[in-house]
Amino acid sequence: MSFEVILPFLKPIRHLLEAETVSEIMVNPDSSVWIEEDATMQLLPGIRFDDGALRTGLEVIANRFGKKLDADSPILNLRLPDGSRLAAMVPPVVHPAPMMTIRKFTSRGFTMRDLIERGMLAEEQAAALTAAVQRGDNLLIAGGTNTGKTTLLNVLADAIPKEERILVIEDTAELHIRKPHVVSAEAQLDTHRSALTFEDLLKAVLRHRPDRILVGEVRGAEARTLLDAMNTGHRGMLATIHASSAEDALYRLAMLAIRGNPNTQIEAMLSEVRRCLDRVVYVARQQGLRHIENIFLLQSQTASNGVADCKF
Repeated sequence: MSFEVILPFLKPIRHLLEAETVSEIMVNPDSSVWIEEDATMQLLPGIRFDDGALRTGLEVIANRFGKKLDADSPILNLRLPDGSRLAAMVPPVVHPAPMMTIRKFTSRGFTMRDLIERGMLAEEQAAALTAAVQRGDNLLIAGGTNTGKTTLLNVLADAIPKEERILVIEDTAELHIRKPHVVSAEAQLDTHRSALTFEDLLKAVLRHRPDRILVGEVRGAEARTLLDAMNTGHRGMLATIHASSAEDALYRLAMLAIRGNPNTQIEAMLSEVRRCLDRVVYVARQQGLRHIENIFLLQSQTASNGVADCKF
């Protein structure tokens, strides 16, 4: 894993960045440093940044990636060259010092076999989801923060036929799709350039002949455009969404889709969401272990192999 581009500015945590077993590094506004290692969160009291050093380093890093970080633009999200993600906030959003989280994608090279061996899903579930992706079902992967949604999407994408053209839309690029014909686009919201939203990108990529559309996380008005795409014949969509249950995922997608359309009734939109999606995969994390809690089928499919009918 290569962090050379940021190491000069984050010297106190260099050894953590280079440690293969550390999956997440968190520096809080009180200057405390926490890590997640082997699914366990722990405080490292002996590590501190000098006064002002972290903020200065983050501002330089942001500039090198064509972004800005200051009191007027206090939130930073960027992808590092190795695919890891850096997120930061500075005063006045947080006090008294900056907050930074680096998520190291130690699972980037995982295969379906890796997920099965780690207990994330059973053999039967893996077979069912692989078949669903191969035939072009529309799948929504739901769950809370750090439950493995992105990892699962990455692995499921391995089942996409290699001859298909895949267009990927993300906020901060995290997906690493191992296929020959992949085009990735990143939203531009905190740069020196004009803002480009998820919705802008989704409308644009629909003009570029996608066989598959992968959305890193559905979070805004792009939900309406995504549903329109599925309604007009685009199949094989894979996307993630933050939600506390499969039912909540459907409701959240519907609520996002009706933003800006106050005359649309939620029940009508929920009905459309159910028609567009084939499966909702709900992933959870308990005692540090990530696993698929439920796979809900929609569109009147028959439940089997640990898969439950979705009747909301």
